Amino acid sequence: MSFFKPKATNSTPRAPTKVPWTEKYRPKSLNDVAAQDAIVSVLKKTLQSSNLPHMLFYGPPGTGKTSTILALARDLYGPELRKTRVLELNASDDRGISVVREKIKNFSRTAVGNVSSEIRQKYPAPDFKLIILDEADMMTHDAQAALRRTMENYAKTTRFCLICNYVTRIIDPLASRCSKFRFKELSQESALNRLQYICEQENVEVEDEEVLRSLLKLTNGDLRQSITLLQSAAGFAPVVTKDILSELAGVVPDNIVSKVIEVAEIGNQKQIEKAVENIILDGYSVSELLDQLHDTLLTSVISSKSKSMLANTFSVANRRLVDGGDEHIELLNIVTQTAQALKA
Repeated sequence: MSFFKPKATNSTPRAPTKVPWTEKYRPKSLNDVAAQDAIVSVLKKTLQSSNLPHMLFYGPPGTGKTSTILALARDLYGPELRKTRVLELNASDDRGISVVREKIKNFSRTAVGNVSSEIRQKYPAPDFKLIILDEADMMTHDAQAALRRTMENYAKTTRFCLICNYVTRIIDPLASRCSKFRFKELSQESALNRLQYICEQENVEVEDEEVLRSLLKLTNGDLRQSITLLQSAAGFAPVVTKDILSELAGVVPDNIVSKVIEVAEIGNQKQIEKAVENIILDGYSVSELLDQLHDTLLTSVISSKSKSMLANTFSVANRRLVDGGDEHIELLNIVTQTAQALKA
C-alpha cells in the first residue's frame, strides 16, 4: 500500500516535530470532518441561516467533537474574527462556579462589535459570540446550574457548545436548552484511512499493514489517542512496529498476565503477594493490567458464576483506581478475589 515507505537506510529516529499531529491534522473546515456526515449536514445548514442554537456534543472520546465545533467556528467567523468572538474553555480544569461567574459571564455580557464588509463577504459572521465548554461533564452541579442562568440571560449575544463524553452527567435543565448531537464511534476503516494519510504526509514507515490496525485496537478506536501514539512511535524508531506501540502504550506483556492468572489458579497467598510485588516494582499500570485480565478471563472457558464474580471484582477495583486508590493494595485484592472466583 502507498503508506508503506522504503526500508530506512539507518537506525536514526526522525527528529520530533514541534506541532502535535493532533493539531496539525485537525479539520480546518466542516468540509474536512469525516465519518460524522449527519451532524455535519445539519451544521452546514446553520451556516447558511446563521441561526445557531445552543449545542450539546456527546459521544466517545476521539470521535471529532472538539474538532467539529472548532471547524464550525472557523467557517462562521474566519481566522481573525474568531479570536474575539470565540471563547474556548476546558471545563475539567475550570470546573467550579467561579469560572461561570467570571470568565463566561464577562465574555457573554460584552457587546458584539461591528464587522468589516470584507469579512462579511467571506464569512457569515453572525451577531453573536460562541463559547465552547470542553469536558462539560466534569463541571460541578452548582456550576452547571449557574451556567443555565447565564445561557438564558445572554441568549441574544452568545451561543454555547457543551462537549462531553457522558451526557448523563449534564443536568436536565441545562441539556434541555441545547440541541443534542451524538457523535458515533468512528468505523475502523475511517480511522485507518486517516492514520494512513498521516503516515504518507509524515513519511512514517510501518512494519506491515496490521500495525495501524493494532494501534486502533490499543486505543479502543480513539483517533486522537491513536495519532498521539503514532507520533511518539515515529520519533522513537525509524520503523513503527507492534512491539514499539505496545511498549509506548504501556501494555502489560502477555507473560505477566498469564503469570497473574497462574498464581490465582494455584491460590497460594504467598505466591500471590510475591507476584503482585514484582508487578508493582516493574512499574506496570494496574489499570492496564485490569483491562487485560478482564479481556482474558471473561472470554475464557470458566463457569458463569466465576465470570459474574470476576465482573463484580473488576468493576469495583476499576472505580477505586479511578478514585485514586493505592495500586499495590488494589492489585493484591484483585488477584486474591480472582483466585476465589476461579474456584467457584
